[in-house]
Amino acid sequence: MAEWTRATADALWAALDRELPAAIELRHALHREPDGSGDESRTAHRVADAIGAGPGTDVCGARLIRIGGEGPTVGLRAELDALPMRDDTGVPWSSINAYTHACGHDVHLAALTACARAISAIGPVLPLLALLQPREEAIPSGAADLVNAEAFAHHDVRAMVGVHVQPRIPGGTYSALPGAVNASADEFDIRISAFGGHAGYPHVTGDPVVATAYLITALQTLVSRRIDPLHPATLTIGSVHAGEAPNVIPDSAFISGTLRAFDEADRQLLQQEVARMADAIAAMHNCTAQTDLRVGEPPLINDPMLTRFVDSWIANTGTLGSVELRSCGADDFAYYGSLFPSTMVFYGVGDAMPDRPGLHHPRFLPSDDDVAGVARCQLAGYLAACEMVLGPIKEGT
Repeated sequence: MAEWTRATADALWAALDRELPAAIELRHALHREPDGSGDESRTAHRVADAIGAGPGTDVCGARLIRIGGEGPTVGLRAELDALPMRDDTGVPWSSINAYTHACGHDVHLAALTACARAISAIGPVLPLLALLQPREEAIPSGAADLVNAEAFAHHDVRAMVGVHVQPRIPGGTYSALPGAVNASADEFDIRISAFGGHAGYPHVTGDPVVATAYLITALQTLVSRRIDPLHPATLTIGSVHAGEAPNVIPDSAFISGTLRAFDEADRQLLQQEVARMADAIAAMHNCTAQTDLRVGEPPLINDPMLTRFVDSWIANTGTLGSVELRSCGADDFAYYGSLFPSTMVFYGVGDAMPDRPGLHHPRFLPSDDDVAGVARCQLAGYLAACEMVLGPIKEGT
C-alpha cells in the first residue's frame, strides 16, 4: 500500500494524465458497441480487460474489481448500461446497434478505467473497489440488488463516490453538495376500464377516455395541493393510450407516469394518493381503476462529511469551478447511502446553447475532453475518501 502523503497524491494525478489517451480510445469502443440493461457482460469484460487488474468478481451482474489488499475500501462506481434508442450523433464511432450511451455512461466507464489504472500503477493508499454496475437505467436496478448482496458486503467499503456528466451546468464546472441532490423515482401504470360502446349512445356506456382525461389533470393537484411547496416533487404522465376508432368508446384507457420527490414522507404520500385518486375518479364516471406501482430508487442523499472532503479535493485541482445543482433527476446510486457514506458529483458538460441535446437524447454526446474531467473528479473522490478514513494527508515526502 502507498503512503498517505502529498507525494503519493501528486504521483496519482500525474499517472492519471498518462492514462487518459487510452481511456478516450476505450470510450469510443464502448460507445460504438453498447449493451442494454441486464445484458452488459460484454461491456463489463471489455472494461475489466482495460483496467488490467484481473477479471474481478461477478456479484448480481456487477463486476467488482479490487485493487489492493484487505481492509477498509473506497468504492468508485460507473454504470455499464446504455439506453434503448438509436444513436443520432453522427460521429465515426456512433453506435452500431439498437442502444446508445445517451446518458454518458461510456464517459464514466472510460474515466474510471483511467483512474483505476493510475491507482494500480502508483499503489493504492486504501484498496480501491472499481464497481462496474449494471441496470442503472432499469427497475429493479443493479444498485438495489448489490446493497443486499453478502458478497458485496465482504469488501468493507467505507465510502462510495460516483461522478455523472450533467449538461445542465457549464462545461468545466462541478457540483458537490451535501444532502439531497436527486429525487426518488417511482413509476406507475393506471388502467381505467368500463363497458364501452357506440359513440352516439354515450349514456349507456362508461367512458374510460373521459375519466382518464379528468384523472390526468387531477393528478397534478397531488403535487400542487398536497405537497409542501418548499419540497421538490414532480408527477409526470409520460404515456397515454386509448381506443382505435373515432366513433367507438373503448373498454379501457391506459396511462403511465413517474413520481419524484426529495422527501421520503412526500414520496409515500404520492404513492398512496395516486391509487386513491384513480379509484375515486373512475367511480365518478362509472368506471373502475387498476393501479400498479413500481417502486424505484430513493432520494439520493450526499453524506455531508465525505462531500466536504470531495469538494475540497476537486477545488484544489485548480481546473474546475464549483456551482450548485439539485434536480428531480434520479439515480440508483442513492441505494449505496443506506450502507456507508456516499457522494454523487455532477460534472458539467453544458454550454450556452439552449437547444443543445441533453441527457437521454439520441444526439447527446459529451466531448472526449470530458473523460479527463470526470476522471479527475473520480480521483479527487478517492483521495477525499482516503482523507475521511485515514485523517489529514501528510505533507512530507
